[in-house]
Amino acid sequence: MKFDINTITRENVKSLKPYSSARDEFEDFDTAEMIFLDANENPFQNGVNRYPDPQQNSVKAILAKNNLVKQNQILLGNGSDEVLDLLFRAFCEPNKDNIISLPPTYGMYGVLANINAVENREVLLSTDFQPQVEKILEAVEENTKIIFLCSPNNPTGNSFSDESVVKLLQNFNGLIVIDEAYIDFSDKESWLTEIDEYPNLVITQTLSKAYGLAGIRLGICYASEAVISVLNKIKPPYNVNELTQQRAKERLKDSDKIKQEIASIIEQREELLKVLLEVSFVEKVYPTEANFILAKVDDANKRYDQLIEKGIVIRNRTTQPLCENCLRFTIGTKEENAVVIRELKLLK
Repeated sequence: MKFDINTITRENVKSLKPYSSARDEFEDFDTAEMIFLDANENPFQNGVNRYPDPQQNSVKAILAKNNLVKQNQILLGNGSDEVLDLLFRAFCEPNKDNIISLPPTYGMYGVLANINAVENREVLLSTDFQPQVEKILEAVEENTKIIFLCSPNNPTGNSFSDESVVKLLQNFNGLIVIDEAYIDFSDKESWLTEIDEYPNLVITQTLSKAYGLAGIRLGICYASEAVISVLNKIKPPYNVNELTQQRAKERLKDSDKIKQEIASIIEQREELLKVLLEVSFVEKVYPTEANFILAKVDDANKRYDQLIEKGIVIRNRTTQPLCENCLRFTIGTKEENAVVIRELKLLK
């Protein structure tokens, strides 16, 4: 199936002339000795008195090198939520188009669909938390613009089979967005290697999980140059602030520490998995490739309240489809894990 970006881009976006910021106009100049009197900024230097680079080129350069992609295949946002919202606003016509999500999954897909007046067609995962490809394709019609796949999935923790993803990429003439927020905790390879193979493939990642930068709000979108070009037309000019860009660059260069932290989280994940399998009220522990574990218990509300009383905050997912009486445990430090393990063994 031949994918054409123009067939899914909103008509008003096609004709949109993006806002040209003061810094955009001098992107190709050596600005070191230039006097900037164009943007009504305060001229007194304090490190953040000037507007930030609207294209975040220095951050993108590191990401491009680390992931073997081109800079024009990257868009950065104020958290992944902004990136996802831009996809809705660029490609989904309000009160006309629809997207497909696969519950149980990340709740913001549905929230953003509602905000943008776009129908969210839900197709449940199978009982082993895999996409039901035939049912998904049956739900597709001419106004279906995006299918969201969260892999590794939140809250289940598992990755989707390569076969399922490839079949969707090859048979859907819209965008397949793979949310890889938890990919760093998985043994599976990122779908980034397939960007040039599939023009309808979009991958979102974040610095909030493995990189430990949830507080700076930096989301990443990888896609074809054509998709990124459309998103750049509608993104706010200075959507990623200077402090976020600086902190991201510092952290991205500290690869050894990041690898150590990821290894520690995976080690603690395996330790907690072993303990959960032995807890009397735990009925099932689901396989995970993320920094959390989903477990089915006898009474999720009761066990959640008991842990809260002990000062341990987890996530009760019992209201989610296919997750009745399920609790989600994020993996903490070795010391935090020890407390959780101790209290789990004491609960009656």
